[in-house]
Amino acid sequence: MQVPFLDLKRAHQNLKPQLEEAFSRVLNSGWFILGPEVEAFEVEFARYCGVSHCISVANGLDALHLILRAYGIGSGDEVIVPSNTFIATWLAVSQCGATPVAIEPDPATHNMDPTKIEAALTPKTKAIMPVHLYGQTADMNPIKALAAKHGLIVIEDAAQAQGALYHGDKACSLGHAAATSFYPGKNLGALGDGGAVLTNDDNLANQLRKLRNYGSSVKYQHEVAGYNSRLDELQAALLRVKLAVLDEWNEKRRHTAKLYLDGLRDTDLILPHVPQWADPVWHLFVVRSKKRDVLQKYLTEKGIGTVIHYPTPPHQQPCYAPWPKSFPIAEQLAGEVISLPLSPLQTEEETKCVIATLSDF
Repeated sequence: MQVPFLDLKRAHQNLKPQLEEAFSRVLNSGWFILGPEVEAFEVEFARYCGVSHCISVANGLDALHLILRAYGIGSGDEVIVPSNTFIATWLAVSQCGATPVAIEPDPATHNMDPTKIEAALTPKTKAIMPVHLYGQTADMNPIKALAAKHGLIVIEDAAQAQGALYHGDKACSLGHAAATSFYPGKNLGALGDGGAVLTNDDNLANQLRKLRNYGSSVKYQHEVAGYNSRLDELQAALLRVKLAVLDEWNEKRRHTAKLYLDGLRDTDLILPHVPQWADPVWHLFVVRSKKRDVLQKYLTEKGIGTVIHYPTPPHQQPCYAPWPKSFPIAEQLAGEVISLPLSPLQTEEETKCVIATLSDF
């Protein structure tokens, strides 16, 4: 049996009538930038996340970057980031002229280890940017307590965690601000690029609305030197369709993850660890194997799609070379992790095929 890593065509065919209606609605409106669909989506997604404001932007990297800009973080400042993350987390810090300061992850969850933050703080530190990897939140309470102690901003990189819970509270509501991505493969994905900032900070929200639109809140009047980073009406309309099924699709992801956890318990794979306070939405199901490359080749030969998230840590990327220190835990994870197929419309038969193939290996 062929089991794709992620079948976006299948997911969108399932919603084809609703998506086509949304497309027609935008086409017939004649309004394509910062109109009623964007306004409606921002209200609906803010309500979903349990915050006051959603400011949609062009992509997840812009969301992170513009938060930092809006808080005045720039040259000479430092931001605490994970050593184990997609490079966008680091790039956002670099783009505003600040310096990313990396700390190692908790080997069990792969997320930022709160116990390692304080040793990395300096007088230049202005913010902490935890990433909610694979659909499970970082351990936010100790991070927020440390930030409050030192007067720091907490910015969630929640691109992979739309709908995830931490002690019952939604991701995107856990810090001073949160950035998320609507890249097509995300739990809430557009049919193109998109992103958003979520916050309860009224002043920050007002500043971000200017920054995303050339620094303007009144046409042809530019109060700050801004950017062009706007979610378009079409993507907003399509996202409204998918937001309506996000909880349902996240439950299907949870069901598939449970099948994996139960079915792979007796293998020698290192399975995901879910702390008691976490309720993940399983953007990815990531296991570890010391024979990872051989395993991936075997699965490919058997028709099972996999992806490595992520094969090279940011500090080893050419754009950050030569980085002055190593991060052994991040480097170990990069050599062992492999993401198994998981999507909201994946069938039990497909999941059991993956489990059986892994068990045979």
